[in-house]
Amino acid sequence: MKRRLLASLVPVVLLASCGDKTEDEAAGDAMDPASEQALNDELMTDPDLAGRNEANAALSGTGNAAIPNIDKSPRAIEAARSRAAELVGGRSALIAVPAARALAEDAKPSQAMVAAARAAVAPGGENCGEKVEYTSAWAAKLPAAFPVYPRGNTQEAAGTDEGDCALRVVTFLTPVALEDVLSFYHTRAKASGYSAEHVVSAGDNVLSGTKGKSAYVVYGRRLPQGVTEIDLVTTD
Repeated sequence: MKRRLLASLVPVVLLASCGDKTEDEAAGDAMDPASEQALNDELMTDPDLAGRNEANAALSGTGNAAIPNIDKSPRAIEAARSRAAELVGGRSALIAVPAARALAEDAKPSQAMVAAARAAVAPGGENCGEKVEYTSAWAAKLPAAFPVYPRGNTQEAAGTDEGDCALRVVTFLTPVALEDVLSFYHTRAKASGYSAEHVVSAGDNVLSGTKGKSAYVVYGRRLPQGVTEIDLVTTD
């Protein structure tokens, strides 16, 4: 699973150079070819990605992989939802996530997704994806506005604070419904002054936004095993 999220963000960053910009402007915005190649080479040396279609691997999630033993009882779900409500000031403070806008298969990423992806992976042109380290400790170093959902089961965490980078990438599982989890992050984002956009892309619900140079991207999906999988990317 390592680097799956970074693989999904890099094409978004590169597409930021497309659209209404001139070729010179686009060249200035895109990740430099050497950095792009270095990151792509590193991605494809990962045994979880090698030999697979990169686009599908980037967004495939845990899929049919073994799911850890997660308590999916009504009591466990309610405990997690109650704690999430406490973290936003009560259930009445939770803001339902807006209806998702579906992106066509060949549609360009939205401006919000591009801004968030660029801020996360390539602030100032720096390739932060090359510098991440994988350790569960990064899950505890997420920005205060975007913690792991209460009682979430962290599967993988990575991050870096090297140079201009402040990148965090965390994957976790929770038995709580996807819409409840997205509502939590939407509420936290708005309360902290971030923008928020909700789209459906390649089967994932994607919630993303920015505040100045900070950004977040939440990729969410409901798995057949009855749990919600979240990929959370932040930069601060």
